[in-house]
Amino acid sequence: MAVKKLKPSTPGQRHKVASTFEEITTSTPEKSLLKGIGKSGGRNNSGRMTMRYIGGGHKRKYRAIDFKRDKFEVPGTVASIEYDPNRSARIALINYADGEKRYIIAPKGLEVGQVVKSGKGVEPEIGNTLYLSEIPMGTLIHNLELRPSQGAKLARSAGSYAQLVSREGKYVGIKMPSGEVRLILGTCLATVGTVSNSDHMLERSGKAGKSRWLGRRPRVRGVVMNPVDHPMGGGEGRSSGGHPRSRNGMPAKGYKTRAPKKLSSKYIIERRKK
Repeated sequence: MAVKKLKPSTPGQRHKVASTFEEITTSTPEKSLLKGIGKSGGRNNSGRMTMRYIGGGHKRKYRAIDFKRDKFEVPGTVASIEYDPNRSARIALINYADGEKRYIIAPKGLEVGQVVKSGKGVEPEIGNTLYLSEIPMGTLIHNLELRPSQGAKLARSAGSYAQLVSREGKYVGIKMPSGEVRLILGTCLATVGTVSNSDHMLERSGKAGKSRWLGRRPRVRGVVMNPVDHPMGGGEGRSSGGHPRSRNGMPAKGYKTRAPKKLSSKYIIERRKK
């Protein structure tokens, strides 16, 4: 998992830093796990634009990912490591002993031919999914559930991981990718290891067209709008825009938006670092 700097043969190549894709073992996805995926262009079911700066982009097929890892006591063999256009991490095709095939988020260091397992009493090795109550202290994990049997919700993007730091009764303390320390039930599942493609953060698109391929349209700064369009708009010449705010007037820097009486606050031991 490395990146390459391209020769400046064109203006778009000059600052481009791209992935080498050296960990990818096949370019053909498993057909039975593909689904069609449409594009909304930022419009809702009435056809009104509710999200701006979305539209276009390359056509994609969705790869059905197994976030629940509920094939307990059935070993699976890694058949291939593949590219997924819908996420920053790589995915791995698993062939289970009972004949079923599933995609999982590929952890860093997972190789073709390796056997992965999930369930109670499984060894805490890379790619294996265990209950949080059985994972050794200090282990780096990803694909965490917030509620039992819900499916993984946390630490799923390229290079991310959480760490098990404490045990308090039926809860375990987890240090999140953001730095927040939070209590999660020990009956939730998590996968051992860190998410693959950690060099994703080093990539540079090199040109505006790359953003268009990803379905992102040009974003207009609030400072250059008129007062009717944005709180920071208007003014003579190049005005600074005043206090940083969102389009609906919410302060943009340092303003706490979390509800003060939110029920899940009692599970947060330490807030994320600023």
